Amino acid sequence: MMIRQSTLTLDARPRGFHLITAEIRRALPDLSDVRAGLLHVFIQHTSASLTINENASPDVRSDMEDHFNEMVPENQPYYDHTIEGSDDMPAHIKASLLDTSLTIPIRHGEMALGTWQGIYLNEHRDHGGRRSLVLTIKATTVDETAT
Repeated sequence: MMIRQSTLTLDARPRGFHLITAEIRRALPDLSDVRAGLLHVFIQHTSASLTINENASPDVRSDMEDHFNEMVPENQPYYDHTIEGSDDMPAHIKASLLDTSLTIPIRHGEMALGTWQGIYLNEHRDHGGRRSLVLTIKATTVDETAT
C-alpha cells in the first residue's frame, strides 16, 4: 500500500468556477505508477470550494457562478459576519453548500473521471488570493497488484 501526500498552491483567480484538473494532474507526477487507488483533494480555505462538473462548455461555469450568486446574495441584513467585506459571508455559505474535498478513483495511472467531468476550484471571493490544496493518494502500485 502506498500513501503519498503533497500540497498544490494555485495562483489567485477571480471570483468564479475554474477548471483545475490539468493543474492537479501536473502536481501528481507519480500518478502513472498507480494501478488502483483513491485521490483525495482538500482545499484549506473557508471561502472557496471544490466540485466536479462539466469540463467542455465554459457556459456551465458561468451559469454555476450566476446561480450561486442568486441563491446566496451579498449584503443581506441578517448577516452578522460582515467585517471582511460583503462577499465574505456568502463565500462561507457557498463553500459549505459545495464542499471542501473530493475523492476521485484512480484507475490504471489516471484519475477515473468521466468523459465530460473536470475538477473545479470555486472561488467565492472577489479577491480570494492563492489557494492551497492537499493532495493525498492512497493506492496500490503496479508491482503490488502482480501475483
